[in-house]
Amino acid sequence: MENIKENKMGVMPMNKLLINMSLPMMASMLVQALYNIVDSIFVSQIHQDALTALNLCFPIQMLVMAFGNGMAIGVNALVSRALGEKNQERANKTAMNGVFLALVSAFVFLLFGFFLVKPYFAIQNTDTQQIKDFGIQYLTINCIFSIALYSQIIFERLLQSTGKTFYSMITQGVGAITNIILDPILIFGLFGMPRLGVRGAAIATVIGQCLAAVLGILFNIWKNKEISLDLKYFKPELKLIGNIYSIGAPSIIMMAIGSVMNAGMNHILLGFSDTADTVFGAYYKLQSFFFMPVFGLNGSIVPIIGYNFGAGKRKRLLSAIKLGIIYSEVLMMAGLLVFEFLPRQILLIFKPSEEMLTLGATAFRIIGIHFPIAAVCIILGTVFQALNHGMYSMWVSIARQMLALLPAAFLLSLTGNVNMVWFAFPIAEIVSLTLTTIFYTKVYKKTIVNIPDNE
Repeated sequence: MENIKENKMGVMPMNKLLINMSLPMMASMLVQALYNIVDSIFVSQIHQDALTALNLCFPIQMLVMAFGNGMAIGVNALVSRALGEKNQERANKTAMNGVFLALVSAFVFLLFGFFLVKPYFAIQNTDTQQIKDFGIQYLTINCIFSIALYSQIIFERLLQSTGKTFYSMITQGVGAITNIILDPILIFGLFGMPRLGVRGAAIATVIGQCLAAVLGILFNIWKNKEISLDLKYFKPELKLIGNIYSIGAPSIIMMAIGSVMNAGMNHILLGFSDTADTVFGAYYKLQSFFFMPVFGLNGSIVPIIGYNFGAGKRKRLLSAIKLGIIYSEVLMMAGLLVFEFLPRQILLIFKPSEEMLTLGATAFRIIGIHFPIAAVCIILGTVFQALNHGMYSMWVSIARQMLALLPAAFLLSLTGNVNMVWFAFPIAEIVSLTLTTIFYTKVYKKTIVNIPDNE
């Protein structure tokens, strides 16, 4: 066993460590949120139907992300834990098995892109053919070339697993900025380029992901000396893959459930009007400016908890949880204030119709109520995953989205008033907080109190 010096995750003062690791990731996630919304901003200049089409693409994009992020969470946690235990060989094998799983996932969605995109749009609850045409153009390209996204995800998570979040910030930033620059050029045909419309938005996204993936590979080779990407470790090990998915599967299921929820909400809202569904899509884009930094904070907490769990440092682990909740609450309170007091102003970036503006302002004020509650649930859900209790996160997600949010939205839709549907979000978050609190109490008693204090 190779002797490895103590990683900063085991020795740096926790507040400094969390800031040191999370700020680059939060910044990169903000850029990620920006480039997610830039697609929608430019596409909305084509037609409101194009914006609705991107919203209908979102459930499948969530599925693509679900398999990538879930697998990467498992790899991240296991690599960090192996390093905390000074087991270099296992860290290397885990990293390369993650690369293998990324390639397999990309192949699955390549097939989806070729054969299932058109059937997916054929079942959507809208009679507007232009919406379907725009959606098919955008989603086909994203699915066929999902290898770019999966490569970006795995190599960025390997950097994060060893605490090198600055480099993952650079990869995400370069990918996002590339997309932002190329979007108007390819969508509107600037500088002599052909006018590609919605297809241009998809192509810009894929090119940005390709550049981010290449940078991620190079940074892992040049800067990430704590793990080796040697091809001798590129040999699938069923037991190791099982361990990766035992940690990551709850996250995959949670995001997949989110995809189902999103598709269900699309169906309910399209029953009122295409505009109601467009408002829902606009909400998801705009809320990412507050949720994505919290997810960036999560990305730093996972390896910190994994490392200190492996190293047997309970006080540091608890400190990470406490600070994570505090910082996430600050971010979500900012989101609450923006959605309550500036809803019309932020909607204006989508060139909305007056109907969309009026409907959206009411929707944002109602939905925003749940932001501070979600902050606690997100952080504690990450703790469950990092400590091998990811099933709790999965059950919370199932209860929140399938047993609370969708049924509440459906029942409220029976009133015939679309504004009532938005109350499903705070109702679901209260259910989520209740279950999260119960499960965290169990995790604390079963796992956390038994971690030794090797300070």
